[in-house]
Amino acid sequence: MDSKTNDVKQIASQLLAGMLANPHIYTTISDEGHQGQLEQKLILMAVEMAEDLIDKVEYRHPSENK
Repeated sequence: MDSKTNDVKQIASQLLAGMLANPHIYTTISDEGHQGQLEQKLILMAVEMAEDLIDKVEYRHPSENK
């Protein structure tokens, strides 16, 4: 796995943990557990947010990412 993939996973995990801990975003656990529709939506959102954050950092600081 390359470092960008690892970065996405790490950042997405941290974002997801924050979203799951926020009662305004995630009020109750579904009956399906992590396979539930809301959980899957939050996971995808966290991954997209992580990728966007990495892209923004790479765009603003291109010389540091070589």
